[in-house]
Amino acid sequence: MKTSNLKRLSFALLLAFSAVLPHPAWAASPAPVKAEHGMVVTAQHLASDVGLEVLKKGGNAVDAAVAVGYALAVVYPTAGNIGGGGFMTIRFKDGKSTFLDFRERAPLAATKAMYLDDHGNLVKGRSTDGYLAVGVPGPVAGFEFARSRYGTRPLKELIEPAVKLAREGFVLQQGDADVFERAAERLAKDAAAAAIFLTPEGKPRAVGDRLVQTDLAASLSRIAEEGPDAFYTGAIADLIVKASAEKGGILSKQDFEQYRVRELEPVKCNYRGYEVVSSPPPSSGGVIICEILNILEGYPLPYLGYGSAETVHAMVEAMRHAYVDRNTALGDPDFVENPVAKFTNKAYAEEIRKKIDPFKAGVSELLKPAGFGESSETTHYSIVDDEGNAVAVTYTLNGSFGAGVVAPGTGILLNNEMDDFTAKPGAPNLYGLVQGEANAIAPGKTPLSSMSPTIISKNGEPFMVIGSPGGARIITITLEAILNVIDHGMNIQEAVDAPRIHHQWLPDKVFMEPYALSPDTLKLLSAMGHDVEIDENWTIWGQATGILVGGESVSEIQAGGGARYNGAVDSRIGAGAARGY
Repeated sequence: MKTSNLKRLSFALLLAFSAVLPHPAWAASPAPVKAEHGMVVTAQHLASDVGLEVLKKGGNAVDAAVAVGYALAVVYPTAGNIGGGGFMTIRFKDGKSTFLDFRERAPLAATKAMYLDDHGNLVKGRSTDGYLAVGVPGPVAGFEFARSRYGTRPLKELIEPAVKLAREGFVLQQGDADVFERAAERLAKDAAAAAIFLTPEGKPRAVGDRLVQTDLAASLSRIAEEGPDAFYTGAIADLIVKASAEKGGILSKQDFEQYRVRELEPVKCNYRGYEVVSSPPPSSGGVIICEILNILEGYPLPYLGYGSAETVHAMVEAMRHAYVDRNTALGDPDFVENPVAKFTNKAYAEEIRKKIDPFKAGVSELLKPAGFGESSETTHYSIVDDEGNAVAVTYTLNGSFGAGVVAPGTGILLNNEMDDFTAKPGAPNLYGLVQGEANAIAPGKTPLSSMSPTIISKNGEPFMVIGSPGGARIITITLEAILNVIDHGMNIQEAVDAPRIHHQWLPDKVFMEPYALSPDTLKLLSAMGHDVEIDENWTIWGQATGILVGGESVSEIQAGGGARYNGAVDSRIGAGAARGY
């Protein structure tokens, strides 16, 4: 049956039909972790343990999120941080929700052309390496904002596990050691970073080594005693500013003193009866996830099937159109008027569907607006407590180990988030994103992000907590996990493990993980005009963490339910863990 005919079928009939389709066997995925009272899923097992202990002692999901955030700064230094920035989406037990923006800000001395040479050309490495690439960090302020308003435990209690892990050290497992192996050459370029993360001989840390971080323990202890002032107005800020001045950066004490967290209304949309709550600008994540979901809602994906040419074609074209909007129109809401209402409107999605040829690939170049001239090293964690409060947090240093620098005496790795700005309109950034003027550099501005901490509910009850790292692919990774659960019947572990595809408008390619699509599907897509490229760099495909509430899959929930909480850490994560009780 042709796709055009399928679209005209009753969607209710299609859903009924899909309900009796045999469930695919995803033998490679282990069973989700099950629990009745609380669940914490992070990219590092020791951080998951920290969060779970907070819940067991009566802390709520926000308390656990704060403790996990600090713990990851110790045990997951490639992305966990207090020298970077991020977002937190919170859904409270009464159904209300909020969003916290503690993303990095451009220093006050930043300029639009700071990464260009005298001829207007990008200078390689200037926006990614060293102190000139560093934005003003936000996690310490963000975590305290969340804890003081929505948590229940004192700050010192929540930071103490991280202090202990830093002071006493922790033994590296294989997943931990793999991270240091990949980053050794980069870390060796900064003496303070090398002294912490490499051996005295300059070699990568190995399995069985104990990583002790004395300076970081001292910094965390100061924050525990003095609160955020220790970081933004005290000795820690002084040390970072001093190092920046000595090594070509532009950070000032005023940058730290003026940093403020923003509390914003989340982006909301509805997909097949499920309410999606996600990140608003300065993140593009929630807006673009909702735009793509709205487009795909008009296609019978459950009937067409996971991995079919028709399903993949619809997904790719929806991604293509949505990423044009992302890359050309969105930016920091304090600087840009974001057309959120338009992009998340179902009527707008219908307009896009009418432009999609069911049998032929679109051409990205033809969608470029007139006048048009993020990293795998992010981390996401998902938490739900016994009362039903849910928290999704995504935070980042941008590239692996950020700018690759540690301010001497602090133990704190610093971000290279300035690369997320449009350094030059029309030129790709670290992750190949081609962006426009809306995301140009300006003093005090926040760069556009793809981070997508997302919470989904059904009939007023929490249903799913999901998010991922992955740079420009965060949006599509999170999107596909949602589709895998809602449309394709996978359990939460299968949903985060399943092979992925990605399209981001430019370059005009469909990227796929190895084995994501069958040879037959690839032939059909090629005949439609799609340029499909297999990307074997597994680190860029993200490491999602998710929780499903009421059962491990939609079918189990509909059949009467299973375990209350079902946690899944992406099998791509070597050291991650889902912990529940």
